[in-house]
Amino acid sequence: MAKRTLSYVCQNCGAVYGRWQGRCDACGEWNCIAEEAASPPLPGGGSPVRGPRGRGRVFRLEGLKGDQAEAPRVASGIAELDRVTGGGFVKGSVLLLGGDPGIGKSTLLMQACAALAGAGHRVVYISGEEATGQVRLRAERLGLSGANVELAAETSVEDIIATLSQGEPPRLVVIDSIQTMWTEAVEAAPGTVTQVRGSAQTLIRFAKASGTAVILVGHVTKDGQIAGPRVVEHMVDAVVSFEGDGAHQFRILRAVKNRFGPTDEIGVFEMTGLGLAEVPNPSAMFLAGRDTASPGTAVFAAMEGTRPLLVEFQALVAPTALGTPRRAVVGWDPSRLSMVMAVLEAHGGLRLGQHDVYLNVAGGLRINEPAADMAAAAALVSSLAGVPLPADRVYMGEIALTGALRPVAQAASRLKEAAKLGFQSALAPRAGIDSAGRPPIEIETAGDVSELVAGIAAKAASRNVAQGGGRRA
Repeated sequence: MAKRTLSYVCQNCGAVYGRWQGRCDACGEWNCIAEEAASPPLPGGGSPVRGPRGRGRVFRLEGLKGDQAEAPRVASGIAELDRVTGGGFVKGSVLLLGGDPGIGKSTLLMQACAALAGAGHRVVYISGEEATGQVRLRAERLGLSGANVELAAETSVEDIIATLSQGEPPRLVVIDSIQTMWTEAVEAAPGTVTQVRGSAQTLIRFAKASGTAVILVGHVTKDGQIAGPRVVEHMVDAVVSFEGDGAHQFRILRAVKNRFGPTDEIGVFEMTGLGLAEVPNPSAMFLAGRDTASPGTAVFAAMEGTRPLLVEFQALVAPTALGTPRRAVVGWDPSRLSMVMAVLEAHGGLRLGQHDVYLNVAGGLRINEPAADMAAAAALVSSLAGVPLPADRVYMGEIALTGALRPVAQAASRLKEAAKLGFQSALAPRAGIDSAGRPPIEIETAGDVSELVAGIAAKAASRNVAQGGGRRA
């Protein structure tokens, strides 16, 4: 009887140890190392060689020089999805799609499968969570019941690969979800970290050997991370996150990792009764219904990859009777808000220590670039002063700890998008504004946050004088 080998594997990063220990040296996590009875299949597809005389196969070595054609892609037929993936699905690639429950992952993939099947490609949808009848009900609700998509409800990886290997290899295979798959090569229960890693490795080996593009659907944890070992994200070719809020109809598709395309592109969808609809002009959707007469709102000219977006920053600064004022942020980095508030107090003369501060990015979009500092600061000052900002002005600029305003990249694209939507002016840092070339709208510059605060304060003073003169009259 063969000797049973044991190994101890970190359930967070996948590091392997010869004995158990309380802390993983690779990732620093505690109590994450578990005993495994068998190792996952080898990447080459074979089994371990027994005995000292075992020999490996000789493979061909290639040099760096030579003609390398661009990786062939298969367009999904959904423009926003193709934008995020870099132009379509690369043959033999594996994509991991994660998102909150009910966000629309299965809906998006069903629409992509139907579009590819309509173009004459063989597409297979494997569901490990639902029966084929339930998948058909979703297709009927989306109006895709006539699509030539092959369905199956199966969780055994070996059975799935044996079935897919019959006849012509599919162009696209969807596995929904990877947490429900299990392989005989791993002695663990389905859904465990060991099974997720082993199943993913087997499916990746099939994709590379057959040239089939495989999409793995992954569950997420409470903090938004894809459940299972992080090593799976390193194994696949692309990791895409599907973001959104149940209170908003917008959904954001964002690439976290992509070996065959950019990682800073986003796709915008709108959830409708017939599934997910593409949003070709997200700026107009994010600014729809904007209240231009209320203080505390500022429009930021953002960049997501090569796509310019206009989003609204909303701020509320209210006096508080609590000993510790409250700070609440939605759609932006809370640490970034704390830094902007500290700069406004140190260099702008504002006193925010006795005020509750609430900041929100309208539409459910999350902004990550530092160029949004000026829009957030303008919204905060506007709310504190009680004066609305000009409705036809956009804001962009990074705030340094010294109070200076730093230039932003791709200013020309931002200003062009603002002009297309009817904005007449922009407030930007004085440094670097020449890089925008000939701007399509009027540009007002500022050197530091004190000039920004002074401009809004002067407008508030003139408004108070006008209101006082009207009352005296």
